[in-house]
Amino acid sequence: MIEIFEWNRLLYNDLPESFLLEVIFRSTIMFTVLLLTLKVAGKRGVKQLSVFETVIIIALGSAAGDPMFYEEVGIIPPITVFLVIILLYRLVTWLTGKSKRFEEFIEGKTECIISEGKFSIATFKKESLAQDEFFSELRLKSVEHLGQVKNAFMETSGEISVFYYEDHEVQPGLPILPFLFKQKSKTIPTEGIYSCTFCGNTESHKPGNAECRVCEKSEWVEAIQTLRKT
Repeated sequence: MIEIFEWNRLLYNDLPESFLLEVIFRSTIMFTVLLLTLKVAGKRGVKQLSVFETVIIIALGSAAGDPMFYEEVGIIPPITVFLVIILLYRLVTWLTGKSKRFEEFIEGKTECIISEGKFSIATFKKESLAQDEFFSELRLKSVEHLGQVKNAFMETSGEISVFYYEDHEVQPGLPILPFLFKQKSKTIPTEGIYSCTFCGNTESHKPGNAECRVCEKSEWVEAIQTLRKT
């Protein structure tokens, strides 16, 4: 038989006050685990929010939710969780302002993904964004081929910033429209200008097989030079 408003059960769930030390320890460990997990997972799932802000939301949401409807969860431990998270938030914010290296670790840094109409291969391999997903992002910005793009950057928020060539500067580039990109082949059918489907390197080729001089891949698709429709 549960006694209504039995304060020791309501506030501590019959646990000793010393259990708060364990709560502080648990909160610190879980905060760190959440932060590192989202850091490793990358930017794909946390667009608009930084990794750190996402950790705060998850941690506070979990701490606030359980004591609302679980009888066995006391109120004081979750309040302690909130206090610990706020202190950790202040600490991380302070460290971020003091150390550029720590700021880059927590928030990440802007990476160049496309340079002069070609993939920055080293950067693109580091990012978790798949090529198909990246092409989709560009198509939403009315891009038909990489020759229209001077630079593209992956921002710390996970958003992609694109800077375009002027119409008179547009060059032949890798088509990203699905029906054109699917025509890729390891055999070049006719003489013309072709783009490497892996890195976007674009050059003239005669019929036959060829290896990309940039990434050493051997799959090509005919380049296009259409102007961007705005």
